[in-house]
Amino acid sequence: MGVVIARTGRLARLGDPLAYAMDRAAAALGGRLRLVGRDSRSDAAGARRAVRELVEVERARIVLTLAGTRVLPAVADACEEAGVPCLSSTFPWQVYHHGGGPRRWAYHFCWGLDDIAETFADLWEAAGGTGRGVGCLWNDGPQGTWSRHPVHGFLPAARARGHRLVDPGGYREPATAPAGHVAAFREAGVDVVTSAATGADLGLFRREAARQGLRLRLLTCSRWLAYPPATTAPGGEVPQANVATLVYWTPSHPYRSSLDGTTAAELAEGYERVTGNQWLQPLGLAYALFEVAAHALATAGDPAAPASVAAALGATRLDTVAGPLDWTSGPAPRIATVRLSGGQWQRGRRHPHELVVVDNRRVEGLPVGGELLPLDAVP
Repeated sequence: MGVVIARTGRLARLGDPLAYAMDRAAAALGGRLRLVGRDSRSDAAGARRAVRELVEVERARIVLTLAGTRVLPAVADACEEAGVPCLSSTFPWQVYHHGGGPRRWAYHFCWGLDDIAETFADLWEAAGGTGRGVGCLWNDGPQGTWSRHPVHGFLPAARARGHRLVDPGGYREPATAPAGHVAAFREAGVDVVTSAATGADLGLFRREAARQGLRLRLLTCSRWLAYPPATTAPGGEVPQANVATLVYWTPSHPYRSSLDGTTAAELAEGYERVTGNQWLQPLGLAYALFEVAAHALATAGDPAAPASVAAALGATRLDTVAGPLDWTSGPAPRIATVRLSGGQWQRGRRHPHELVVVDNRRVEGLPVGGELLPLDAVP
């Protein structure tokens, strides 16, 4: 197995779960497969170079990767050019599927933009409805563009739930002057804002909102805000405080690995013990990558033949530490989906801020960890 991992550059901290999962999977596989990693360097050029080295030098039969708006598609496209199966995750499936050219060798599992909208709408309504509308703090890059997409995006799913969305237009990252967005939200009378901002940009927005006197009951944010503050705001600022977000994996999820029986709780505990860092949501999906790849190689008629491995991936239905994954009934060819629940960053017991599940209606067997707090509650 070849693994493209961000070990340097801006995504390096998000490469930690994949690196840990790779080491743990290698031990679980007991030498039956050779696992080789290459650094993407957090950019598309580095990702393509990593794939070439894995395929041409290491003779990888399958390539795995996680995350990165530009990195993940570059890995998939490089595998397509090389004619080698690719397996990836943590990238909304509509962006992955509709945002690139036709791909024969690329397989993916994740949630969708519509799933994020449904989950956030659950939270908006749990906070007391949104009769005054929902403000959209979206950039002018891929995240904002796809959120606005009239067919495949966040926007149509949220509107279908009956919510009025107020979008003043995209801002360029990194944000420098969110005053216009704050003023537009004040004028529209919104008291709930949704976003896919970086931690730094969300912090800037919250400070400007406080300066202008914009009082919000709830702020929902995906993307970087699904990760702990130590990953998104190493300088000490905690823009996550009382921010609600999507939850796709936690130590409390009722799942275990098909490789070695490891539970979600055991996986998270091992990660924190070995790395000294707070667990991250991609950890569960990272380990599931190796589960699915091992399953495909084991069930392929000829694991040395790319077409045979690809066919095995397409026929995969597997219970993993990230939950049940099924490529035979996905929303699009070569796509499997991941279930979402609603969460919020609250003051923690073991860590300064911890992700608390506050709405579990979409994930069977997942316990609720606390109540949804108002945004201005003491963090």
